[in-house]
Amino acid sequence: MKTINKILFTAMMAFVLMAQAVAGTTPDEEKEAMIADWERAKAYTLEYIDAMSEEGFFKSPTKGIRTFAGQMLHIADANAGIIGIATGNAGPFAGRVEADASLNTKAKVRETVIKAYDFAIDAVKGMDVSKSTELTEAFDQSLPRIEWIKKAFEHQTHHRGQTTIYLRMLGIAPPPEKLF
Repeated sequence: MKTINKILFTAMMAFVLMAQAVAGTTPDEEKEAMIADWERAKAYTLEYIDAMSEEGFFKSPTKGIRTFAGQMLHIADANAGIIGIATGNAGPFAGRVEADASLNTKAKVRETVIKAYDFAIDAVKGMDVSKSTELTEAFDQSLPRIEWIKKAFEHQTHHRGQTTIYLRMLGIAPPPEKLF
C-alpha cells in the first residue's frame, strides 16, 4: 500500500510541477507567494486582535468554547507546531501556549501571536524549495512539507474566521476582508 501511495504521490507531484511550468511559475515564485500570504494573514489576524475590546478578549460565547484569546493562542500553537513539522525547525514555544495561564492580557496574547507568525514566516522564507515534496509524518499523516504549510494556513484562517462571531456578539464590526 505504501508503494502505491508513493507512486501516486510522485505522479501527482510531477503533474503539479508540469502545471507550474505551464502556468509560468517556479517553485521560488510559489514560495514568495506563500510568504506574502502568511504576511497578509499575520496583519489580518492582528487587525482582529486589535478590534476586540479588552473586556471581550477573555470571554467565551458559550460554555465549552474557547475564549477569543484562546482562539488566538490556539492559532499561535498550530502555526508554530505545524510549520515546525513542515520545515523541520523547532517552534518558539516550549509547550502549548494555549494553556499558559500567564498569557492573561491582550498585550501578552498579541505578542505571542506575533511571535508565532514571525516564526512561520521566517521558517517558510528559509525553507529549501527542493525539499517541499519530501514526506513528513505527524498526526498519523504522511504529507509533503508543502502540504503541511498549506494545512497550517488553512487552520489559522479557519480559527480567525470563527472569531468573527465573538466580535459581532459584542457589537464590534470585524475587520474588512483582506484578500490582497
